[in-house]
Amino acid sequence: MRSNRYRYRWIISLLLMMCFGFAQASAIHAYQLNNGLKLIVKEDHRAPVVFTSVWYKVGGSYEHNGVTGISHVLEHMMFRGTQKYPAGAFEKEISDVGGEQNAMTADDFTVYFERLSADQLPVAFRLEADRMHNLLLSKNDFDKEIQVVMEERRMRYDDNPTSLAYERFMAAAFVNSPYHHQAIGWMTDLQHMTVQDVRDWYHAWYVPNNAIVVVVGDVNPEQVLALAKKYFGPLESKPVPHLKPRIEIPPLGTTSVKIEVPARLPMIMMGYQTPSLTTTKEKWQPYALDVLSTLLGGSDSSRFARDLIRGKQMASQAATDYQLYQLHSNQFVLFGIPAQAHSIAELKEAFTNEIKKLQTDPVSEEELKRVKAQVIAQNIYNQDSLMNQAMDIGGAEVIGLSWQTSQDYVKNIEAVTAQQIQQVAQLYLIPRRLTVAVLQPTGEPTQPAPVQPLPAGLH
Repeated sequence: MRSNRYRYRWIISLLLMMCFGFAQASAIHAYQLNNGLKLIVKEDHRAPVVFTSVWYKVGGSYEHNGVTGISHVLEHMMFRGTQKYPAGAFEKEISDVGGEQNAMTADDFTVYFERLSADQLPVAFRLEADRMHNLLLSKNDFDKEIQVVMEERRMRYDDNPTSLAYERFMAAAFVNSPYHHQAIGWMTDLQHMTVQDVRDWYHAWYVPNNAIVVVVGDVNPEQVLALAKKYFGPLESKPVPHLKPRIEIPPLGTTSVKIEVPARLPMIMMGYQTPSLTTTKEKWQPYALDVLSTLLGGSDSSRFARDLIRGKQMASQAATDYQLYQLHSNQFVLFGIPAQAHSIAELKEAFTNEIKKLQTDPVSEEELKRVKAQVIAQNIYNQDSLMNQAMDIGGAEVIGLSWQTSQDYVKNIEAVTAQQIQQVAQLYLIPRRLTVAVLQPTGEPTQPAPVQPLPAGLH
């Protein structure tokens, strides 16, 4: 036991030194243009490549009943062209210089990004600045694109039992929170959406003072700032809508929902209402929940994998999900598919017992060090990607946190104690905060979909 303790301490020390060295070699520079646009530049000179991303503070959680899914529809329309660059021209210009581009709509943001040779950064800035202000948004294009989005909704949710169950789970878990609906939107809202709705949404939210540009790669920060001033600087700022807070009402007891649809396998989701980094009263709690998530079901050596999948062979799949970087409080989710000869009820009881263990027995020092080493190692591994670096920075900034928050992640994970893990388990993983969703197959699906535990952002 002594040798393991020192081995984990050595691993964490080495990882922290690596992370510190990486941060020292990769300075971050933050600027703000006169029109309110925020620019964040992180140098990474390992290859002559740059990853640039434009983040808008608008997504599924900004939408009200009747227009759910509109942020995602607008993301699609952003590729339908401007007066200067008609449909297809954006993609062609990026492709012609050897670059790649894509976009994503999530609960709390919409982001557009390009990966290209560092000397071609002006191309991305020129195109992104143009469509920030000059999108055509014709009715003809909208009529075509809304059909594409509705078909995407059918494929990703309506015809995918796992995603459909997750959607209904979140709708049951949240009554007033904007996380009640998914970023894809309800089908009825998509069916009744108009091009004028999308135009109004675009003009309200796609303004420079509601945007963050994050650039990571082989660049000179001052030169990037000059380019940003050249292309984004002339765009005029204007007030963005002020949304009244939609705070989730306090839970009063366990909520249960059953989803009965054609599916290959039964499934259970158990979610507990928990704070995020933006809603927590105690800064350490989300980091303790993050470590707890990995400890329970975040790796092949987690307790779920060890005890429920390989040990008792009660589950064929068992995992957890918790997101720190959210604009509102979210769910700490346990996900499981029972193994053959075992039932949903047995798996639910097993999940509950694992939580009770955490509430009564503090995590051992050895297990805590091992789990924290895994979390830190994964974070440092992710930093090898320019995209992941940009997503960490932008993901913090776009929900009102500083980019520094993402850079302090390892330090805050290392500070988590066994007592803190026990405290958050006792405080948040309780029946009063619980929502249980059960997917009960009614037969084989006509188009079997791959098992996808938790839908991420929409692309």
